[in-house]
This record gives sequence, structure tokens and C-alpha cells, in this order.
Amino acid sequence: MPVQVLMPALSPTMTEGNLVKWLKKEGDSIKAGQVLAEIETDKATMEVEAVDEGTLGKILIPEGSEAVKVNTLIALILEEGEDASALENIKVEPSPVTTTHAAPTPSLQDNTPPLAVTPATAPSANNNRVIASPVAKRLASSLNMDLSTVVGTGPRGRIIKADVEGATAHKPSAGHIAASKESDFTDIPLTMMRKTIAKRLVESKQTVPHFYLSITCEIDELLKIRTSLNEKREKHNKISVNDFVIMAAAKALKEVPDANVSFHETFIRRYSQTDISVAVAIDGGLVTPIIRDASSQSLGNLSATMKQLAERARDGKLQPHEFQGGSFCISNLGMYGITQFQAIINPPQACILAVGAGVPTPVIKNGTVTQATLMNCTLSVDHRAVDGALGAKFLASFKSFIENPITLFA
Repeated sequence: MPVQVLMPALSPTMTEGNLVKWLKKEGDSIKAGQVLAEIETDKATMEVEAVDEGTLGKILIPEGSEAVKVNTLIALILEEGEDASALENIKVEPSPVTTTHAAPTPSLQDNTPPLAVTPATAPSANNNRVIASPVAKRLASSLNMDLSTVVGTGPRGRIIKADVEGATAHKPSAGHIAASKESDFTDIPLTMMRKTIAKRLVESKQTVPHFYLSITCEIDELLKIRTSLNEKREKHNKISVNDFVIMAAAKALKEVPDANVSFHETFIRRYSQTDISVAVAIDGGLVTPIIRDASSQSLGNLSATMKQLAERARDGKLQPHEFQGGSFCISNLGMYGITQFQAIINPPQACILAVGAGVPTPVIKNGTVTQATLMNCTLSVDHRAVDGALGAKFLASFKSFIENPITLFA
């Protein structure tokens, strides 16, 4: 019997995914470990490898299909000795759940008629019918766009998603044309990542009792040490202020281990290792790759690891173990000139540290007005797991490491 290839769950939060691209075509031989397809999750575009050998007998969900439910049958692999006749016992049935892709959910049954699935790229027998991908049709429908006015750039003139988006960029959607030019607008469909961000952050603000603690750190000594360390480093290998922040937070969590926790309904989990999640802005949203055991790393190694993770995040190449978990989170908007903000906790983590820009500021020292570079940091705290005094103790430790950065190397 053919081997079933199901839509995999590539992260704990994944319930559906976009089938971006098939890297094998029907009739290709398959070896274990070879990449079959690219799947877009709410975090990244990931490669799916084959675990069985054989021949790719049938692709059931075409590339470009969106919102394919986890465990949906997407393809069949013929085992050694099987030929196309083994596919005759496959019947396509309507999916019992709502899906947004064009192909119905297939299943294996005995003694059923041959499979009849029309590929999304198949030309229409009716020359007057518009040929478009399922994704393009759904997008055009949501924008009230007449597909007959769109020029297709896909195979044999097929209209694809990019064609609809291109037409939308130059022309307001039908039915969305406002009374005045100033009121024209374009609806941008939510990506899987944006849907997940929206869902999780609403849940966080509605269910997690946030409170906030702010502290101001003087970073002039840190900047001097950073300049000294970077003098002989290549441009791509420079240590950033954020690297110091990550290490200081990790060291502070070692000193105040009761802040290195996550909340669960019947218990609080305290971590022995400081796995720091760091927010990285990417196209369409953000992800939080993790620096594992940050407190035990050298500043140079931590900096190199962070750069590699940030690059992989922006390229959509993070693996699940690189962004799942984490005991504490840092969000730094200082590089954008933001001086102070409050971040939203990412459950089940109990804390997230929002870091602002260092700003030259007049201060009074020993009765004399002088200048210092001050950096504001705000800790968002889940009051179910961390109380105010404990949060303040963590920030005091963090401030000590930031203002005396030589202690980070001890």
C-alpha cells in the first residue's frame, strides 16, 4: 500500500500551514532524508524530508495551497514493487473540516474508484474561463476583484497570487472604493505569522496579569569597553550593546533564579539554565530565537551566536529547536531610537525586558552637573509567578552588571 505523506506539525502551535513548493515531482524516486517540499509555518519556511524510500506516486495538494490542516494527506509514495495501479484504491472525499485550499482532503479506502484530482495548473476546457491558482482566487474574492481584468504570469497564463497583489497595488479593490481619494485603501491579507502573533498577544494581555518595573542604567563604561573590544574586530563581527544586555540579563537570572521561571496552571517551573529568547524583527512580524545557556557563554561566542540566529530568522530558516522554549525574553528597540516602552509577555515565560536607546543626559554627580549616557529598561512581569520585590531584585542585579561590565567577564 502506498505510504501516506501527511501535512506535518512543525511546531507546537501549528494547526495549519502553507504548502509553498514541491521539490520533487510525480514519478521521481525518493530516498529517506531527501527534501520533499517547503512548508510555511507561523514562524518560518521549513523543509520536509522523506522518511521512506520509493517513488512519488501522486501529489494531492498542489504547491501554493494555503491553510492546509495538519495531518491532511498531501501526497503518496509508492513503495518498491508498486506501480501506478496501487493508486486506484484511493478516493478523494470532502474534508470534514474547513480548509482554504482548492483540493479536497484525500483518504485511502479499499475498492474505491480511481483518484480524480484536477491539478491546480491544469488548463480549462472552456477558453472563456479564467485560469487562476486557488490562492489567487481566494485573494481576489476577499478584495472583490474581477480576475478577468488581471494578467496572469504563471504557466500558460495562469493567474497567481503575485499577479493579484500586483494589480491591487495599482488599483483600489472593487467595492472598497471610497467617496474621496484620501479614503482609498487596500486590504492586506494576514500571513500565518501575523495571525499567530495576533492570537497569542491577545491571549497574553487578556489572561496574564502584567505589571511593569523600570530602571535606568548608566552605560558609559559599557560603551568604553565595547569600543575597546571592537577595535580589532571585523565589521561583521562587532559586539553590540544588545550582546552586553543579553549577557547581563543571563548573569542576573543566575543571581536571582526565582525570576528565571515560567507559569503553568498548577505549578511554577524554575529553570536551571538561562535560555534567553531575543525578539528579532523580520518581514511581516517577529520571531524570538533563543541563546541557549547564555550565562555560560563568552561575550564573543554569544555575539556570534546571536548574529547567526538573527540572520537565519530573517531568511526564514530557523529550526523549531531554535525558537521553541526559552526561560526569559528580551526586546530591544534602542537601535530605532525608542527610549522607553513596555513589551507584552510571551507565555508561559514570566518576564520580558524592554530595552531602550542610550541617551546622553545631564545628571548630578557629587553636586556637579555632568553628562552620562542613560538607558531605560522596563521589565514586564507576570504577577502570578514573579512578585514586585523579586522583579526589583532582578533589575538591581541587571543594573549592576550593566554599569560594571567588567564583572560580566568574571
